[in-house]
Amino acid sequence: MRPDVEIDEGDPDVSARFLVVGLGNPGPRYAETRHNLGFWVVDRIAREEGLAWRQQGRAFTTRWRRGWLMKPTTFMNASGEAVAPFVRYYEIAPERLLVVHDDMDLPLGRLRLRRGGSAGGQKGVRSIIEQLGTDRFDRLRIGVGRPPAGWDAASWVLSKFAPEDRPLAQRAAEAAAEAVRVWEAEGLEAAQQRFNGLDLRESGGS
Repeated sequence: MRPDVEIDEGDPDVSARFLVVGLGNPGPRYAETRHNLGFWVVDRIAREEGLAWRQQGRAFTTRWRRGWLMKPTTFMNASGEAVAPFVRYYEIAPERLLVVHDDMDLPLGRLRLRRGGSAGGQKGVRSIIEQLGTDRFDRLRIGVGRPPAGWDAASWVLSKFAPEDRPLAQRAAEAAAEAVRVWEAEGLEAAQQRFNGLDLRESGGS
């Protein structure tokens, strides 16, 4: 399925094309929630580099370097419905797709990059796997921690950060944006070496 909006297809070298997808839910109601950390990261890159978002199919996209940034507008659980048509139309290889998302299995302040594997409880990643028919794409997981007693998982990820946690969440988004830049310029292994051992709780972001 061809994306709806005509844009420059970019580099004629198909192997150079890439897509970085930040996962989240559209609209102001969800903008500050844990589940929208993926949006925070691609928004930070776009803002710092003066990029403009435009509606394309079921997502907002912007050209960045030799590829694209994306924010699906499908809501989290149907993210694959935005990602898969774009990847197929622009012939983006799975290893040139990076999905940035929140993860409850990591504490706030930790990042983890990897290629492939199950979605775990992350329904946006699960949707992308189902729609693409493969799990062999890269992920950048941003920790949000497990819900405290009395909270279910859905309520936790759809809640806002406590005031005392927000500075650490912002530092995590900043570090994740830098991890995306390293992934694009130097590859997955270089990004893993620099960021998988990072613990912003200890460093205070310095």
